[in-house]
Amino acid sequence: MTASLKGKRVAFLATDGVEEVEYTEPRKAVEGAGGTAELLSLDTGKIQAVNHMDKGGTYPVDRLVRDADPGDYDALVLPGGVANPDFLRTDADAVQFVRGFMESGKPVAAICHGPWTLVEAGVVSGRTLTSWPSLRTDLANAGATWVDEQVHVDGNLITSRKPDDLKAFSEALLDKFSA
Repeated sequence: MTASLKGKRVAFLATDGVEEVEYTEPRKAVEGAGGTAELLSLDTGKIQAVNHMDKGGTYPVDRLVRDADPGDYDALVLPGGVANPDFLRTDADAVQFVRGFMESGKPVAAICHGPWTLVEAGVVSGRTLTSWPSLRTDLANAGATWVDEQVHVDGNLITSRKPDDLKAFSEALLDKFSA
């Protein structure tokens, strides 16, 4: 049976420097399952995606994160890219939104460098996560256990390592988001 997200709103929190496929592929999966996806960001207008270090497409922002309430959404996706989560983790509104989402117990999915924002929000201690390998020490220093797996589910938290894992990541988030 295919997961259905009909009637569910999913927030995608990203800004300039988001890895394009880590935003577009999970978004396609959410919309393909009947869910509504909204791009939350730090500024109005459009965000600039990247393909590794090269510029990718631009994507329109639906709502500022400072104006968003975790209670308005059923799930959250944190795409990676090196610059994107680094910008997000220095923004108090983005960090508070992520913390509020994790505290709500609703599902959160983060890929690649996306868990950096979870570290900044102080919500990974005692959790088991995967990520891009360079985050291993950051996650351990924040009290998490890091594993090298395509996708890892720990309660309401789904994490994945890299773009090559997007199929497994999207399947896991659809499964968790549809529950």
